[in-house]
Amino acid sequence: MRILIVEDELDLQEAIADGLRIDGYAVDTCDNGKDAYELLYEVNYDLVVLDLNLPKMDGLEVLEKIRDEKPELKVLILSARSSVHDKVKGLDIGANDYLAKPFDFAELEARIRNLLRRKFMQESSMLSLGEIKVDLSKRIAIINESEIALTKKEFALFEYLLLQKDRVVSQEELIEHVWDQHADSFSGAIRVHIATLRKKLKAVLNYDPIGTKIGEGYFLSEKSDNENENA
Repeated sequence: MRILIVEDELDLQEAIADGLRIDGYAVDTCDNGKDAYELLYEVNYDLVVLDLNLPKMDGLEVLEKIRDEKPELKVLILSARSSVHDKVKGLDIGANDYLAKPFDFAELEARIRNLLRRKFMQESSMLSLGEIKVDLSKRIAIINESEIALTKKEFALFEYLLLQKDRVVSQEELIEHVWDQHADSFSGAIRVHIATLRKKLKAVLNYDPIGTKIGEGYFLSEKSDNENENA
């Protein structure tokens, strides 16, 4: 999943971004409301972690614009404004959650997982497809009760494909949700990671669960399909 961190305290911004990248998220950052608004206009983020005390454009103004233009985007306010009045105002304007500073990073992680499950209408932290299970809270993939060793990027790709398992997902969409703002869309990175993910899954399942629809993208299947082509 792709997350935007909007925080003007650069040490805190970096710490949050690094922690979420370790969790396997694609993370972009900015330190003011104006740049945040421009990024939100250009990129289809899954979630925004938004400070309120921002230069150039206040966080509440950014939130109002988000709700006018991207009503489905999940927003978690992370702010030193900890009074009940501030929390109520933020939630009334349209924040999905509100976490006051100082905070415990584990709580931030849990709230992000919860919001992303809600974005994709997931009631539990477990995704499944046939013999495959993915635990979103532990960030692990399990097949036939055994954990499969995946890199962070392989896990992120697999997670997104499972969340979208009823449809074909284009390469452009995968780049937008699994890579950050530094990604090169022409690098062939998706093909490389899909190929290694396929190899690992096929070794355990004895079939390739990732199908390719030529000219459209990738999809998941519970059984092999002789018409699918490898990426």
